[in-house]
Amino acid sequence: MKVAGAPAARSPTDGPRYRGKRIAVVIPAYNEEELIQGTLDGIPDFVARIYVVNDASTDMTGAIIDDYAQHNPRVVPIHQNPNQGPGAAVISGYSRALSDGIDVVATMDGDGQMDPQYLSKFLDPIVDGKCDFTLGNRLGSPEYRGRMSKWRFFGNAMLTFLTKIASGYWSMMDPQNGYTAISRRALESIEFKDMYPRYGYLNDRLVRLNIHGFRIQNIAHPAKYGNEKSTIKYGRYIVRVSNLLLRTFLRRLKMKYVILSFHPLVLFYLFGSILSAIGVVGGAITLWEKLVWGYPVLFVHGALSMLAFMMGVMFLSFAMLFDTVAERQGYGWY
Repeated sequence: MKVAGAPAARSPTDGPRYRGKRIAVVIPAYNEEELIQGTLDGIPDFVARIYVVNDASTDMTGAIIDDYAQHNPRVVPIHQNPNQGPGAAVISGYSRALSDGIDVVATMDGDGQMDPQYLSKFLDPIVDGKCDFTLGNRLGSPEYRGRMSKWRFFGNAMLTFLTKIASGYWSMMDPQNGYTAISRRALESIEFKDMYPRYGYLNDRLVRLNIHGFRIQNIAHPAKYGNEKSTIKYGRYIVRVSNLLLRTFLRRLKMKYVILSFHPLVLFYLFGSILSAIGVVGGAITLWEKLVWGYPVLFVHGALSMLAFMMGVMFLSFAMLFDTVAERQGYGWY
């Protein structure tokens, strides 16, 4: 990682504050030459540091960031080469924020979709001690939903449901939203430096927060639209992130409900998964025997398979119910 064009180091206690707290914003930027300056212009004056991470852009993004930093001492350019992904960019910004003594670190994309004027709404719950992480929610905006294709809406809904299961944050609404804020104590706890480097970092971060019992809040905000273009290929993205979510889900169960404490929902998830799998496999074998081998109706096989599947679903439903209760109870941080 190379830092270019950064202003001279200043005291950790200097600069503007928001309600007594030093605030920073991390902005990952990849080929955002048309939009990055407008994003930087909108950052509120109470922000002490703006870490703009140029992720090996092939356009003028890096030069624009460096030029902006010459005239605004709050801006700290960070240049990554080669391209490492938005998750790696956020990791770089988080690391720098901790070393600079920042109290709350926000993230927003460099494409201008996230209105900086809503930043205080993300900061207030953390400053008030109500939670340690705030997450933007665009889904309340009819404009945002209306501009999504049916395929993208379906993919977003599926990832949201899978992320709820994996992370244990059942009240979370828009996990693919990059507009967030996080407290210093949460950053120091979640070991973010090995977080997933690509777009799946959004989901990975939620799992890490839940393992340590940190509360989160949804923050409603509108989505701004301009000339930005999404680089996410949703077909491959859904498959890749689904695999990540399965791994992080298993890690969360192990860490939160086995190692750090014990909760019987682990057994419900285990038995539910086994019984559901037995039911599906048994049902498939029964159909194969009937349709391919021409066996007569196998009532017993079919009934047992259906019973196993229904019991599996029941066990999984109870496990999810216990998980939602655990989310509301928290870990006593607050």
